[in-house]
Amino acid sequence: MSSNKKIISVRGLTKIYDMGEVKVHALRGVDMDIQNGEFTAIMGHSGSGKSTLMNIMGCLDVPTSGEYYLDGVNVKDMTKDQLARLRNQKIGFVFQTFNLLARTSALENVELPLLYNPGIKAKERKEKAMHALEMVGLADWRHHLPNQLSGGEQQRVAIARSLVNDPVIILADEPSGNLDTRTSFEVMEIFQQLNSNGITIALVTHEADISLFASRNVIFRDGRINREVKVENVKNARLELEALPTDEDNYL
Repeated sequence: MSSNKKIISVRGLTKIYDMGEVKVHALRGVDMDIQNGEFTAIMGHSGSGKSTLMNIMGCLDVPTSGEYYLDGVNVKDMTKDQLARLRNQKIGFVFQTFNLLARTSALENVELPLLYNPGIKAKERKEKAMHALEMVGLADWRHHLPNQLSGGEQQRVAIARSLVNDPVIILADEPSGNLDTRTSFEVMEIFQQLNSNGITIALVTHEADISLFASRNVIFRDGRINREVKVENVKNARLELEALPTDEDNYL
C-alpha cells in the first residue's frame, strides 16, 4: 500500500550524451514520482530513455540537468563515493543477466552487498542472506553455484541479493528478458509478493504483458514521458501461472 512519502522524485531531468559532433538527448525534461509501496513499470522502445532514467535512479549515472531526490535526499552534488554509499544503502538491483559470481555459492552471492557495510559482522551477514533466500524460496539451494541453478533460480538469487540490505526501492531492469513465460511469471509472482509486503518496486520492461503485473505504467517515448496509465485490472501472477499449460498438456 502506498503512502504520501516519495521514494523517487525527479524534476526537469535531462541527459545529453556528447558523441563528438552529435549530441544525443536521451532524456528531455522528465518529471516523475514513485510513492512508497508502489509497483511501477517503466516502458518504452529501445532508445526511448527508460534505461537512462533507470541508471540515474540507481545512482549509476548523473543527469545533465534537473533534480533527483532518492528517499528525500538530493543526489545532485554527491561525489562518486557518496553515490556508491547511497546506492548500497537505499537501492536493490535486479538485472536481466543476473550478474552472479560464477564460483560463489547462492548464499555468498546474496551476502555480497553486505560486505561493504563494516558494521555488519559475518554471522549477521549470513543470517540476513539466509532470510533473503527464504523470502524467494531458495534456502535449500544456498550452497549451489550459479551453474547448478536454472535461469529462474539464478534470478531468484539475484532478487534475494537485492533484498538483503533492506532497500527503500528495488530497481529491476528487464528481469524477465532472458526467461521463458512460466519462469517470467514466477519471477513476477515474487515481485508481487514483495510489493504486497510494502516493498517499492520500479520495473523496466519492453514487454506489455509483463507491465500488467504492476499497478502503474509509465510509458517513455523519445526521452519524454508519453503517458502514464493506472492498471485497473492488475494481473495476478499466481493465477496466470495456474492457467499456463503444463508439459503433460502438450502431449494430450
